[in-house]
Amino acid sequence: MKLKDDKKVIQIFQAALKLVAKKGLSGITMGDISREAGIATGTVYVYFKGKDELINALFAACRENSVKVSFKGYQPQMPFKLAFKHIWLNILRYKLQNFEECVFLEQCYHSPFITTETREKALQLSAPFYELMMRGQQEQLIKSTDVGLLLTFIIGTINELVKQTHYGGITLNRSKINTSFDLCWDGLKA
Repeated sequence: MKLKDDKKVIQIFQAALKLVAKKGLSGITMGDISREAGIATGTVYVYFKGKDELINALFAACRENSVKVSFKGYQPQMPFKLAFKHIWLNILRYKLQNFEECVFLEQCYHSPFITTETREKALQLSAPFYELMMRGQQEQLIKSTDVGLLLTFIIGTINELVKQTHYGGITLNRSKINTSFDLCWDGLKA
């Protein structure tokens, strides 16, 4: 039995991310991924039984990475607005620096490829953000409405800013980032 190599998994994941950004999630095959990765198709099947398994594993890895980056440097005892801005900026940086991952994640959220189990794990990873938002509500600093709706608003705002930057060639400077945060904050605050 051949031992699995973590470097090959990374190669496969990077190839899949690149292809999804170009062709879309449903437009890629295991053969496409193997060619892009520069490895034999049979080797890809050593690591993943099929496209569904590969997509779920990649989604879980990307989601875990996005949450890890989003909460880097976060300290629960920070005042709410400062903690929220810290995480907001981390999410923005993550999305700007990992655009292919974000395109992939976005497509997966609306895809039948992702299993219920994988979706539940992804939701569990979001728990710290839900907790932070509920804290903001308890402190009466942000709107007392469905936290999922608030997160949709926040992430949607960031996503559009990132898309404008990536596709529209808009340069983000400190002033635009601060203005974008202020607009988001104004939409949230109680």
